[in-house]
Amino acid sequence: MMKKLFFILLVALSNNIISAQKTEVTYDEKLANELGGDNNGMKTYIFCILKTGSNTTATKEEKTKYFEGHMANINRLADEGKLIVAGPFMKNDRNYRGIFIFNCATVEEAQKLVETDPAVKAKIFEVELTPWYCSAALMAVPSTHKKITKPTK
Repeated sequence: MMKKLFFILLVALSNNIISAQKTEVTYDEKLANELGGDNNGMKTYIFCILKTGSNTTATKEEKTKYFEGHMANINRLADEGKLIVAGPFMKNDRNYRGIFIFNCATVEEAQKLVETDPAVKAKIFEVELTPWYCSAALMAVPSTHKKITKPTK
């Protein structure tokens, strides 16, 4: 009898613990609208792959200048809300250098944005652009990134 009572108590406690661990998710229409999400919480972006470009004759000084401009352009586009994610790839055998995820709906608009990049203009990078459907929550990355980036002294 004691074993049976202990087993029932154990099952009841387990169910309570499992129930307590479940979090109820509620649809936040205001947030979905702010982030541009559709009924599935998704939106269209333009995904950009940066590859090694055809300019193989740029000097070290020229490359330094292009990369400074490249980083300034990334920061400007991010501040304008046009660039949601950017980052380099690690060394690979595909000549992939990095990605951009643009907050725009057309390849044509994204093409105009990448043409403002000095490293793309100088053919240090070439780009491939394609529409991409992903969570609208990605729009929260820039503001979150600022909160987790330690200020430089």
